[in-house]
Amino acid sequence: MAGQSAVLPVLEERETTRSESTEWLVIVFDNPVNTWDEVILILQKATACSLEEAQMETWEVHHLGKSIVHHSDREECERVASVIRTIKIQVEVRQL
Repeated sequence: MAGQSAVLPVLEERETTRSESTEWLVIVFDNPVNTWDEVILILQKATACSLEEAQMETWEVHHLGKSIVHHSDREECERVASVIRTIKIQVEVRQL
């Protein structure tokens, strides 16, 4: 109908609580044991990332003390973390 405004329903915004979030992170921490090459290779193996991305994340781990190396759902992040832990690197899986 011309000249009449449509009445739109009021939509309630719902905040997603932390426990409902499906976003998870894998964080790798620096250590004095593993070489750069070991870290680069394990990141590529665990996350299927490019050489350049693995190098950048390894630089962050070394110079900043840690790096977020992956984000996904919890199951995928736990899988990635378990692969990285095979070379004794400290890894944390954290909900976003």
